[in-house]
Amino acid sequence: MLVWSARVFQLVFSHHLYLSCARPTKQTSCWNFGIIAARRGQGTMEASQGLEIPNTKAEPSVEAATELLPGETVVKEGKAAILFPSANEVFYNPVQEFNRDLTSAVITEFARELLVQRGVKLVVPGEEDRVVVSLGEEEVEEEKKEEEEEKNGADEPALTATVGEKCERLTVKTLLFQKGLRVLEGLAASGLRSVRFALEVPGLQSITANDFSAKAAALIARNAMYNGVSHLIQASCKDASMLMYEMRGKKQRYDVIDLDPYGSPATFLDAAVQAVSDGGLLCVTCTDMAVMAGNSGETCYSKYGSVSIKSKYCHEMALRIILHSLDQRAGVYQRYIQPLLSISADFYIRVFVRVFTGQATVKNSASKQALVYNCTGCGSFYLQRMGRRTSNGRQMKYSAATGPPVGPECEHCGQRHQLGGPLWAEAIHDLTFVQKVLSAVSANPGRFGTSKRIEGVLSMVTEELEDVPFYYTLDSLSSSIRCNTPPMLQFRSALLHAGYKVSLSHACKNAIKTDAPPATIWDIMRCWEKIHPVKREKLSNTSPSFRILSKEPSLEACFTVREDANPQSRRRHLTRFQENPEAFWGPKARAKAGGGISDNLQDKRKKFQNKRKNQITESSELKKFPCKKFRKGTCTYGDQCSYSHDSVPTNEDKME
Repeated sequence: MLVWSARVFQLVFSHHLYLSCARPTKQTSCWNFGIIAARRGQGTMEASQGLEIPNTKAEPSVEAATELLPGETVVKEGKAAILFPSANEVFYNPVQEFNRDLTSAVITEFARELLVQRGVKLVVPGEEDRVVVSLGEEEVEEEKKEEEEEKNGADEPALTATVGEKCERLTVKTLLFQKGLRVLEGLAASGLRSVRFALEVPGLQSITANDFSAKAAALIARNAMYNGVSHLIQASCKDASMLMYEMRGKKQRYDVIDLDPYGSPATFLDAAVQAVSDGGLLCVTCTDMAVMAGNSGETCYSKYGSVSIKSKYCHEMALRIILHSLDQRAGVYQRYIQPLLSISADFYIRVFVRVFTGQATVKNSASKQALVYNCTGCGSFYLQRMGRRTSNGRQMKYSAATGPPVGPECEHCGQRHQLGGPLWAEAIHDLTFVQKVLSAVSANPGRFGTSKRIEGVLSMVTEELEDVPFYYTLDSLSSSIRCNTPPMLQFRSALLHAGYKVSLSHACKNAIKTDAPPATIWDIMRCWEKIHPVKREKLSNTSPSFRILSKEPSLEACFTVREDANPQSRRRHLTRFQENPEAFWGPKARAKAGGGISDNLQDKRKKFQNKRKNQITESSELKKFPCKKFRKGTCTYGDQCSYSHDSVPTNEDKME
């Protein structure tokens, strides 16, 4: 077993700081030379146009970093190779490779948008080989004109930023540094995500990889040296919230903050919305899906300020709950969020939002939140906005919302409604930004190991209806009236024939997201039931199915399949909902401070489950178990009892 000590942490961590701080001595002389040359007017072409910092990529120390300690293994993911101890002292889940790949892709496009305003051009490995074959001659000429305009309109030549290098430049006009992005990974564990950022995302100035565990911080420093990115990654051993609170100043904030905790991120959100720069990117992961999907609505309210309810759209509801919580906490500091991408995948959800500052825009927050009324019988849902805003020319008028949108009972089945929320009711994606990420991943598929899945999921995201919260599922609609499930294309075609919009959802395989009201949906289901009738004599008079089918449809549904009913992602057979990547692929065990989890997960399951499948039949084996009646003094079998009559120590004896 690998034994870590505080002495090892001090040696490795101090060596890491020495490597990252010793290099600027040579750079300082270069910077001073550029300043002197610029002031004298005798500088070279490089000095007159802005000095580019030389490559500061560190080489890994062979003696300190490449030697594996006893019990360590090397795990490779993306461009990174990470050292891991054999004990469960540092958390790692290989299933979340998709999460890390998607994050690298999103941060790359975010950096591209942000740094182009600073005259920095990103160079991503593999993108220079991109070949566009679908452009016509006119489009090619237009692109050439745009490139020439960009070149002519630029005051200074663009600084080229590549992966693994610090993005810094000294401009001669202002004698100020134009810097790249500053990234914080608040809960870094082994530092895998930070190392991948350093090796895969260009345009970064620094990465702070923080973890509260001293052993994890020491491992982060070793992994940074092992991958040759010590000049970019700074290992930190602090409480994540306190670290972000310390960096709340306008000049100290981070451009990107990544929070991927084990469980709920609720305790870090208040500090995160303050420590991210104006227009910065905040990436948050939630793995407490049992709480956010409706199993514990009271716990969800205490953590996120919203009540979750059990429903078929629970995964999208979880996304809107975390967005509501982020916007609510940001509003306290006159800040607001703009969601870029919100993903529900596997056993977690992941949101990417930009945080801005603006007192006037924060007033719109109430009208962006809503309560949801969900019928317990048929599953129909209605949204009730928390506020109302109307535009009077240049001025915006705010007032209280009116409601509720439903009566005491459901108009379709007669059942009661559940009340959930408040939650985010606006768009959860920025389709323009998502399209940029999708184009970059599709054009460079060899960059990530999960490129096919990223392409499939993002393709579905671009097809989703922006202004339609939540969705229905075909199986739940059919179950409500006890009929056969209609095919997906036929049901989508019926909605399109009726004049409504419809799309799929990345959060559920058989989801129907539409702007049609519940009355229209049930009319279509009644028309389907007439084609595929159910045995109504078996239905109870008080059941939701009987009450729904007792009404005649007000429209004649057409189930003829339309060509536009089949979305592009489905036609191209993209990897939208992949199978489980491996056995027992769900959330892994939490890392322990002392490590030493030696029990195999399957052995643990055998110990506590399936007890009746492997019943003990031999009496000799029963002697290993104590007799319960003997404890109470009621056993009458004496020595002939099949169970043990050995004295069992009481609680008082155990305390002594």
